[in-house]
Amino acid sequence: MSVLQLSDSAFPSGRYTLSYGLETLAQTGRLATPSDPVVLSALLSDHLRFGVGPSDGVALACAHRATAAGDQADLESAVRADERLTAVKVSRESRETSTRTGRALLRVATSTFDDCAVRDYARKVTEGRAPGNHAVVLGILSACRAVPRREAVAGELFAFSASWVASAVRLAVTDHSTAQAVLHHVRPVMSEAALSAADKDVPDIVSCTPLLDVMAMRHEETELRLFAS
Repeated sequence: MSVLQLSDSAFPSGRYTLSYGLETLAQTGRLATPSDPVVLSALLSDHLRFGVGPSDGVALACAHRATAAGDQADLESAVRADERLTAVKVSRESRETSTRTGRALLRVATSTFDDCAVRDYARKVTEGRAPGNHAVVLGILSACRAVPRREAVAGELFAFSASWVASAVRLAVTDHSTAQAVLHHVRPVMSEAALSAADKDVPDIVSCTPLLDVMAMRHEETELRLFAS
């Protein structure tokens, strides 16, 4: 139940404002309208394999592991994961949106779930001792809610993918039916990326999505924007 709640698109963290580079791809003509579902599946798969999985997924797993000890939670390990995740987010937009949605998640979590580790981490973020990236906050919250680490990572990768295809629909790059087909097609990639991320550590937090990074950098300079990234 916790995974379903935390990965629900209605959860008020502000992720609906993100297109993850899709808006610029569409504006520059790199994505046809409507786009071939095979192209969309390949693009989302690469994003999961080389971007969000080895970066946000691993950071979430590290934060979860640091918190799972209960009263002995090692939140400094979570801070290291948080700082590393910020470092691998190349574009300013991706860094800012990650921490903005993370702080929104913290506000909801501290008022709704009342977990000690979440309150302690919120204090670190407020005092400027941690960036507060969304994936790290979610890892801490998932551990407090007794969500197993692999399921927590898988839930985050699904939430990202669902948000990604929803953005494609809003951009008129695809329709609702095709979006669901894309989600179904990339399910094995989500599983593989989640399993790969779940047991890795802070030095393994990496990202290699140069095209999407460039699109994010160009997005912040466009005059008309529907999305924040």
